[in-house]
Amino acid sequence: MPPQEFLLVVFCLIDDEMKASGGPPRRPGPRPRLADSEVITIELVGELWGFADDSAIFRHFRTHHLAEFPALARVERTRFVRHAADLCWLKRRLQRRLVQGLAGPGCAWLIDSCPLPVCRFGRAGYCRRFKGLAAYGFDPLARKAFYGFRLHLRTGMGGLVLGYELAPADAHELDLARELAPRPPGLGIGDRNYWSPTLRQEFRAAGGDLIAPFKQGKHDPDPEGSEFLLGLRRRIETVFSHLVDWFDCRRVKVRDLWHLEHRLVRKILALTVAARLNVEAGRSPLQLRPLID
Repeated sequence: MPPQEFLLVVFCLIDDEMKASGGPPRRPGPRPRLADSEVITIELVGELWGFADDSAIFRHFRTHHLAEFPALARVERTRFVRHAADLCWLKRRLQRRLVQGLAGPGCAWLIDSCPLPVCRFGRAGYCRRFKGLAAYGFDPLARKAFYGFRLHLRTGMGGLVLGYELAPADAHELDLARELAPRPPGLGIGDRNYWSPTLRQEFRAAGGDLIAPFKQGKHDPDPEGSEFLLGLRRRIETVFSHLVDWFDCRRVKVRDLWHLEHRLVRKILALTVAARLNVEAGRSPLQLRPLID
């Protein structure tokens, strides 16, 4: 899709969803030079084009897309970044609206988490960022400890992000499963970290279920069933792969939790917008390359 056409499609989608949701309340003070829908469009398209931080997004659009956003020539980078961060609540609402029309009620869901280190492990002892908020955890894929947070996701079977939560690295997956589960919980599928007879009984008592392979693979009483479950949940691994490799979500350059949450919300919204456009075009929700080629 040509860049100008892609910008127009994303802008129309965001603008229509903002109007359908009632739009943001009028803020005190002078009206900003860039409309909220323009700022969000620039952010989302910049993320989908591979620009992972605010400065890179601003520089690219200021250099190459003033024809589409002429007011950007009269906006300073710091003002643009503050405007974008102030719209974090609106991006959360837009993301919820977009997935409501794509994920049917009562559908099965997947749950998993991804480590987000905030610094190198050797510097964790004297790192001042996120002091009192970040914690030590263990990354089973890298097989090493880290200092930071974990991003917990609940997705549909097709890969749509239905819920997300940022928690310290030492927060237990079972506690986050309780927070992320829908009401009623429906059918959830997790990996071995979510195996818990007690939690499963809680979900069943609420009218749902949470199934997961046995905690220890070498003592698994049903290895074939566990392999089937692990195969079902590979779609959420694709979602994390996009967030890590395409959107560079593990590159933590901010210094406070509010900006970190905004950065993650923006990336999840960009992935959701891409899913919406793919579904409308008859493609798989997680195919990002056809949208920008």
